[in-house]
Amino acid sequence: MLIIREVFTAKPGQASKLAKLFKKAFAADSNIRVMTDMIGDYNTVVMEMQVKSLADFEKMMEEYKSGKPDPNMDPKVAEELSKYTELYLTGRREIFQLVE
Repeated sequence: MLIIREVFTAKPGQASKLAKLFKKAFAADSNIRVMTDMIGDYNTVVMEMQVKSLADFEKMMEEYKSGKPDPNMDPKVAEELSKYTELYLTGRREIFQLVE
């Protein structure tokens, strides 16, 4: 089991907007959590999910890169989400393996 974290440094004043957008866009997916900084670097937004394997994650990324809209997402929200890159300065991905 893996934990995937997408960590964004939002533009000043945009962290809550970015977090709310992610929360709205992925509301139907109970596997995704959205968090903001409390202590640490300012303007940090983290989107975290759990996957069974790297193969599952790669499949998700291929679907994302295909440009096909997510059938579970409201088209208006998908349009809003398409502009999320305007809200952050930088980002990184962290992948952790759960110890069982």
